[in-house]
Amino acid sequence: MIEIAPDASTPATPLALLLASGARTHKFADYRGALTLMELDAPEQETAALAESAGVHDLGWLKRVAVRGEDRFRWLSGMVTNTVNELKENGGAWNLVLNAQGRIQGDVTVWREKEQLELEIAADQYEKLMGHLNHFIIMDDVELVALNGEAAGMASDEAALGVTGPLAGEVLKRAGLPELAEPMTSTRAEWNGFDVRVARGYGVLGMHYELWIPLAGLEKLWKFLRTAGATAVGSARLEAFRIAEGIPLYGIDIVERDLPQETFQTRALHFSKGCYLGQEIVERIRSRGNVHRHLRQLEIFGPLPERGTELLLAGGGVGGQITSAAEWGTGLTKRTLALGMMRAEAEVGEQSLSYSQGTARVLASLRVSESAS
Repeated sequence: MIEIAPDASTPATPLALLLASGARTHKFADYRGALTLMELDAPEQETAALAESAGVHDLGWLKRVAVRGEDRFRWLSGMVTNTVNELKENGGAWNLVLNAQGRIQGDVTVWREKEQLELEIAADQYEKLMGHLNHFIIMDDVELVALNGEAAGMASDEAALGVTGPLAGEVLKRAGLPELAEPMTSTRAEWNGFDVRVARGYGVLGMHYELWIPLAGLEKLWKFLRTAGATAVGSARLEAFRIAEGIPLYGIDIVERDLPQETFQTRALHFSKGCYLGQEIVERIRSRGNVHRHLRQLEIFGPLPERGTELLLAGGGVGGQITSAAEWGTGLTKRTLALGMMRAEAEVGEQSLSYSQGTARVLASLRVSESAS
């Protein structure tokens, strides 16, 4: 798993501040650009909750940005790789943001609520992506408006919690909140006098819910979700679950040099939406040939490898490189899983790859390429 080191200079999330004020001592960590809780309950309990039931956790590292102005649909469609104009009301789509050379600058989720458009951006990408997007507002009637956090010119007046796991929907129902039938959809609900935005994101091994609530209701919502059966989960186990699901993280598994097709994330691409920045390169790859490396999910047999560990082919030569790895599971079901950028020759057959202390194999299921639907 990637190293998550404490950093007192990183702004704390609203939930981290709330729990830090209690009597219990917590271990905090810098995760995705915000100081959050690394561990809450015992790791085995947190793992079991994500794998078998539901965990409640911090999403305070998410930033929301409204896209406003008469040209917002046309302009945003030209800046991201997935559909914007065809988004259904209360629907969302995960997108990559490219430069003119087709290289990935970051990722955002676009949400539509009636005629409003919003972006969700991780805190560690916020400054870079806002600079990139604002650079391309030239003669357009478009304004990007931060909706939460210090970037909005205020202390955060809302907070986000996540509920994740195969029984996440049941937990929400017991807490008096709506369950959503499809991923990448959202709704609003009145809950205990608060306006709550409920969104269901993409997931592979479980449901992923986001709950946005005014800051005054954060403590009550946290307690209700725990009473409804959700186990408190920290960033360390969430990171392991992400790797087990095969969902890559920008800045770790996906970096600025990568091309979209190298990531295998076809769920972020829309091939008939029209022109957007970097689209010519994406289309050229699709129509004329394949890339020579892919992000793949792997199983590791040996000690947990560090990020950057090279995997060697049986006949010699480098077959790929680990981007993130973690132990996942409980008891006898524990496995070591990883994501890695693999060369084409390492993907042929079921050949064994090796590193200094063990071996690895590319998993047959291309979990990282599955679509949200």
